[in-house]
Amino acid sequence: WLDVINLTGDPLFGLHFGESLQLSALGVVGELIKSSNTVGKAVTIASTLVHLITPLIGIRITHHQNAFTIHFDCLDKQQEQQPIYKETLDLLMVFVIHELDGLILEKIKPIRIKYKNRIHEINLKEYERVMRSQPQFSKLENSITFSSLYWNEPILSSNYELQRILIQQHQALLMQPSLNNTFHTKIFNYLLSNSYLGLVSIEQIAANFNISARTLQRRLKLEGTSFQHIADEARKTLSIQYLSAGEYSIKQVSHMLGYNEISAFTRTFKRWTGVAPTGFRKQ
Repeated sequence: WLDVINLTGDPLFGLHFGESLQLSALGVVGELIKSSNTVGKAVTIASTLVHLITPLIGIRITHHQNAFTIHFDCLDKQQEQQPIYKETLDLLMVFVIHELDGLILEKIKPIRIKYKNRIHEINLKEYERVMRSQPQFSKLENSITFSSLYWNEPILSSNYELQRILIQQHQALLMQPSLNNTFHTKIFNYLLSNSYLGLVSIEQIAANFNISARTLQRRLKLEGTSFQHIADEARKTLSIQYLSAGEYSIKQVSHMLGYNEISAFTRTFKRWTGVAPTGFRKQ
């Protein structure tokens, strides 16, 4: 941690690292979704996996009448004043906030955030920006409190029946391989076939074809196209199909196409079609 802070010149590296991480980066997103149908259950399971990240901090959850609190307990008091503990604590606390966004598909503002160590006044505004609430000093605990309304919020991607339907529907949308069997067609079909898993990165696709991302981009360039163009083409095709079917909410469609926020999907869909998803559905 000390080397990273020195190399980056960022004394709040743990805070910013947590802000940028995705649940999939830790390889647990599949397990959480497979075994959780609500946010509360996902958070509970995630709390048991913290030892895979660090032996310094444990997570426990308490419930109140209108809220639930996630506590970050120090498991090694000798390390509590060390940089490694502070950076890891920042990482975990901000990671929890931003990953709840990904499960609920909206930006969550905690009711309250408590830190046992005082945060320097110079850094307070940055903590407030990243964590969406100004941390309070507490001698007793490091914790984040959320509204209980989120606890029973369903996780959309745990709906396997919806996934099955989506897979069946987009089979009819697959491009028929042309005589020259272009790479463009292969990538487009791969994106459609895996769309129910959410956003598939260029690195994942390249690995599927046993080539590097750079080679994939070069081959597509030779065909006069790009990965971004094909990804947009696939999402546009799927979004029109899903919205036309009328069986799924715009929030569901947005999530299944890999968008974390409905607003981002709405802007992109309007760019594709000239009309917002709600207007398209009415037409």
